[in-house]
Amino acid sequence: MEEIMEMKHRTGSGFDADAIDHTTAADLAAVGSDKWTRYPGCIGAFIAEMDYGLAPCIQEAIDNACDHCKLGYIPEPWKQRVAAACAGWQRSHYGWDVDPSIIRVVPDVLEAYELFLRELVGAGNSVIVPTPAYMPFLSVPKLYDVDVIEIEMLQSGDAETGEAQWVFDFDAIERAFAAGCHAFVLCNPHNPIGKVLTLEEELRLSDLATQYDVRIFNDEIHAPFVFEGKHIPFPTISEQAALQSMTATSASKSFNIPGTKCAQVLLTNPADRDMWAVKAEWSEHQTATIGAIATTTAYNEGDLWFQDAFAYVRRNLALFDEQIRERFAGVGYIKPQGTYIAWLDFSPLGIDDPASYFLEKAQVALTDGRSCGETGAGCVRVNIAMPYPLLVECLDRMYGALHADGLL
Repeated sequence: MEEIMEMKHRTGSGFDADAIDHTTAADLAAVGSDKWTRYPGCIGAFIAEMDYGLAPCIQEAIDNACDHCKLGYIPEPWKQRVAAACAGWQRSHYGWDVDPSIIRVVPDVLEAYELFLRELVGAGNSVIVPTPAYMPFLSVPKLYDVDVIEIEMLQSGDAETGEAQWVFDFDAIERAFAAGCHAFVLCNPHNPIGKVLTLEEELRLSDLATQYDVRIFNDEIHAPFVFEGKHIPFPTISEQAALQSMTATSASKSFNIPGTKCAQVLLTNPADRDMWAVKAEWSEHQTATIGAIATTTAYNEGDLWFQDAFAYVRRNLALFDEQIRERFAGVGYIKPQGTYIAWLDFSPLGIDDPASYFLEKAQVALTDGRSCGETGAGCVRVNIAMPYPLLVECLDRMYGALHADGLL
């Protein structure tokens, strides 16, 4: 409630929490997104999008672009505007004074990942992916004949008291490095478990990467969603970290514009910039002009709207955290430190495939944890960035199904 009152006292953002609270599943299905139409009649909690519409400034920019037919292939001036806007966001939010000239555009973060795999890892080699992981981090390497080494995240502390947290298995990571793996996927904040790395963890990873000559694909797309403290961009922690990493980010998660197809790659290693000039022109060409316009507007003008969206997400997380702890006894859960995604383990209740279970018995669509790695059996990924009343209904449906089957 405190977050909502804060929104009501802030003026000029255009974020309408009351309208969002009155948005129904039918309203969202009528918009036509995959999230709300793939499983008709179900609550969509699987695809990582927010259901909060567009910031008015972005809506106006897109409308203006269409009115003036700005829908051709992306020109160099718009690439430069995206780079400058992204650099401004990095500076104002994380204190990273990054040179816009090292920022390049791509359609999405996965395009940057593909370039990393193809050009920096190479066929016949391997990449470490901490699991549970964002699903394509595990599936895409196979397209480039790159082996995936899954290393399970560990849990530390007491989950029942709320003190538990996710931690890297650095011993296993070092063993894989020592055995010859020279690539690592860092997702920070981590999708799907919501872990936010500490500075100490980032430094330890970088030191290991230095010791074993490892390159790091660094996904920071969820960076604005950190609930305590502030996101620390990996390339800023040291000169060696900057050389180790290829960083990808986007305004798509923060401003709900993934379909506009514009992400950014921050090339802090000069050798990567040389590679990019020769190998990556096609990737830039695939970026949408309308996405560049939306992204530039988001970074330059959308912060007030985002702050209110973030407050709404925090309100949802407070509800989710309370409900899981009080009503879903026995379900494995660690409160996310970032993102708007949560990870639930139903294996203690004897449910092997909770995604299918809740789709059939509760009409709630969740991400099957098995697609996030071998450690995901019995687990699901949940997107909580929906209208608050729908999140209440989502949890009620899930609880009702479990209670009816005598599992709670």
